[in-house]
Amino acid sequence: MKKPDIIVVGAGAAGLMAAYTLVKSGKSVTVLEARNRIGGRIHTVTNGFTNPVELGAEFVHGNLPVTLGLLKEAGIATTGVDFEMWQHHNGTFEKSNEFIEGFGEFLDKLNRLEEDMPMQVFIDQHFSDEKYAKMRNQIENYVAGYDTADIHDVSAFALRNEWNHEDEDAQHRITGGYGKLVDYLAKAIISAGNNILTDKAVTAITWSKNVVKVSTADGLIYEAAKVIIALPLGVLQAGAITFNPPIPHYTKAFNGIGFGSIIKILLEFDTPFWEDNAITGLTGKGLGTMGFLFADEAIPTFWTQVPNRSPLLTGWLGGPPAYEQKDASPEAVLEITLTSLSTIFKMDVPVLRNKLVAWNITNWTAEPFTLGSYAYDKVESAEARNVLQQPIETLYFAGEYLYNGPAMGTVEAALTSGKNVAAYVLDNN
Repeated sequence: MKKPDIIVVGAGAAGLMAAYTLVKSGKSVTVLEARNRIGGRIHTVTNGFTNPVELGAEFVHGNLPVTLGLLKEAGIATTGVDFEMWQHHNGTFEKSNEFIEGFGEFLDKLNRLEEDMPMQVFIDQHFSDEKYAKMRNQIENYVAGYDTADIHDVSAFALRNEWNHEDEDAQHRITGGYGKLVDYLAKAIISAGNNILTDKAVTAITWSKNVVKVSTADGLIYEAAKVIIALPLGVLQAGAITFNPPIPHYTKAFNGIGFGSIIKILLEFDTPFWEDNAITGLTGKGLGTMGFLFADEAIPTFWTQVPNRSPLLTGWLGGPPAYEQKDASPEAVLEITLTSLSTIFKMDVPVLRNKLVAWNITNWTAEPFTLGSYAYDKVESAEARNVLQQPIETLYFAGEYLYNGPAMGTVEAALTSGKNVAAYVLDNN
């Protein structure tokens, strides 16, 4: 195989976007991917489901320029999604977007904070009174569910920025799934005469000026002038790759950024039972337009395929509660999920189980080539990100964890990072 100009380690969104950008500028690349597939945390499958489903990334969260621009370029359609929020507490359904009791008071005090600290420290200092117990619990649950973060180390400033600039732009799903976008990037890379090699888990990188040698688990060595490392942060934090010479300053920086935990549960039933008359009797209103459902259960978040009428229900467990279940079997997580639904909808677990047509549990925290969900900011993350965005001789890093903006943790973040690092390589060739 011909020696490429650049090796890209990781065929997720960041790695493929970096390779795609380089190829469009005439560079030759070889992409090495540890899995037997491309896409990383994008994984669109059928696997017994009636329609393609997303085991990983699912939504385009707002009017995101890089993602939507690439979709337009590829001619891939999207469907707008209107999220009608419902909550279930103490046996009662309520349509509501209010997740945190007394949030106005909380945000007002948070906006006056002058020095960053972990959110738990801020709460202990200002909202430790018993009257705030419900608020504290709601904040912890929200941070775990939405940011997949641990409230004990997540940055108060980062959450403040997120909550003050929540994206209310239109949300989208990609028609046919995110896999179409992955395939578009891969096709462009390969059709230009480059290689994307799967089942190539990188174990070591030996680097010096203008020469890098990348060793894989199957005993092969790939050589190029430069390498872009586009692996999930969890893999880098675990020390899966040995660098020679070592890069201790960068290794420390990896651990200065938070990386959450997630378990995604896909359940296809024979009918969308939550629209049944019996359920309408419980809610007092039909749930035919319900987008999200939040509940005080072991699996606290569910969503439907609205506006499409579909019997698919997605469950979501994030943050420390997901980490606690990282070693649970898929069958055990399924049982927990059905028990949660049983309590919410007052249907026996065997009835729900008999209605199941297909199911899948994706435990991204246990998945060895991901080891988590997506990044979140700790107090020291800005400094760590600055370190990691500076290349060392022939080593460059890319990934959603390096993105600094409102779309942190998304496919947009990964694509933007890949595009930016490729531009940096081209500018400094």
